[in-house]
Amino acid sequence: MKQRKLGQELRVSAIGFGCMGLSFGYGPAVKQDEAVQLIRSAYQNGVTFFDTAEAYGAENETLLGEAVAPFRHDVVLATKFGWKDGNARTGLLDSRPQRIRQVAEKSLKLMKTDYIDLFYQHRVDPDVPIEDVAGTVADLVKEGKVKHFGLSEAGPETIRRAHAVFPVTAVQSDYSLFTRDPEKYILPLLNELGVGFVPFSPLGKGILTGAITSDTVFDENDVRNRLPRFSTESRDNNVKIATEIGRLASGIKCTSAQLALAWLLAQKEWIVPIPGTTKIHRMQENTAAASVVLTPEILQELDALLLKMPVKGTRYNEKDLKLVGR
Repeated sequence: MKQRKLGQELRVSAIGFGCMGLSFGYGPAVKQDEAVQLIRSAYQNGVTFFDTAEAYGAENETLLGEAVAPFRHDVVLATKFGWKDGNARTGLLDSRPQRIRQVAEKSLKLMKTDYIDLFYQHRVDPDVPIEDVAGTVADLVKEGKVKHFGLSEAGPETIRRAHAVFPVTAVQSDYSLFTRDPEKYILPLLNELGVGFVPFSPLGKGILTGAITSDTVFDENDVRNRLPRFSTESRDNNVKIATEIGRLASGIKCTSAQLALAWLLAQKEWIVPIPGTTKIHRMQENTAAASVVLTPEILQELDALLLKMPVKGTRYNEKDLKLVGR
């Protein structure tokens, strides 16, 4: 797979792999041996960039560490800190310097590695100056425990302030054909600063694959049950959009997911999406998107479609929206 550069020097595969869904957020966890096999298959398909977090549970970092052990030095591991006691469901944050260090040590132990390639603040903590956060990560870099610093769902001012203390290598946020918020302020700033961008949920939490219908029933623990975009009043509209995207994909002989990922890759050369899946054939489909080249005409058709058929419903509920863009 082709490589891309995040920040000044971090080289990764053009498409990464988001590990969250293997044990968190979308229902029952995948069996560890199956998850390990999936991650190793992703590596065999050219993926060198894997994303996890303390908040996804100890088993998530543990299985990732086990999976990449045979080729650890050939891959980039990203993990995150920032939730109080590592529990994202409470909505409580904790990015105190001592807590950041605790999470780093825990992640190193769980993944059985000597260093974390990319260490993100999962959400901006308004009670801890971002300068203190950046300074703490800078110290971990000096100690060799961390290689690069990242921010997740941060606002422009926070990114600029953090970068002034210690270079931010990558910013991670929700970005896809269904969520284009970063285009207004975040992408221009990252271009100015030379910071990479890592879209999570690049397939719109599954809806851009074309596999979700108006009748799809999610597991009781699936996060999509409480997202406005998947509510009864929004889903019919959004499924129709996904169907139209699928029609365009068929016209260029690729899948809906591949078109959605190729669209992201076409936006900037320093964008690296991290789709997640629990199935090997879906992973292979996603990674093959790195070879899909979109013409200017297709890009224009996609823009015209989304202007004609706007996405309905916000990406998060009101409570969670308050935690982003700080």
